[in-house]
Amino acid sequence: MVTELVLGIAVAALLVYRQLIARPVSSSALRLMAILGIVGLVEVVTFFQKHHGGAWTFAALGGSLVLALVFAVLRAWTTRIWLKDGVPWTQGNWVTALLWLAAIGAHLGYDALLDHYHGTVGLGEATLVLYLAISLGAQRLIVQQRASRLLPPGSGIPFFGSGSGPAAGAGGRGPAGGRGPGSYPPPAG
Repeated sequence: MVTELVLGIAVAALLVYRQLIARPVSSSALRLMAILGIVGLVEVVTFFQKHHGGAWTFAALGGSLVLALVFAVLRAWTTRIWLKDGVPWTQGNWVTALLWLAAIGAHLGYDALLDHYHGTVGLGEATLVLYLAISLGAQRLIVQQRASRLLPPGSGIPFFGSGSGPAAGAGGRGPAGGRGPGSYPPPAG
């Protein structure tokens, strides 16, 4: 169980860092969510192979995931979104970071409250990465929706680095085809 907690804290640190730097809005962040979701599901399945939970355990898991969604909505609205060279950008602030920490604290605190019920001991640590994946995914979807309102009708946010609209440009790499200022993503080197 310590491994799940350490992994969850490391993932949380990465998420907070990524939220505080200015980044173009794209669906590529959903890749990270998918990876975390898979790792989180593996941890949950491993937990349930060792601990046979009943209805109370699944209700506790559901309650935890509701907390993830609530914090996702709150964080999404603390995120600044703007257009730069026709591409939506996003950046969180100190409130966003505090809400990540509060979300993790709420998840683990919720788990601590439920620890004395049969089948729920260790559930919080085992579900932390899944909790973070769901919270990140919901937040990203809200941020993408907000960012899409800044774009002209008919354009969209690139999905996994390609797409239509101002962010796609020549060759799917922005206005300069990935070769100059304002290219999306920025050229390597």
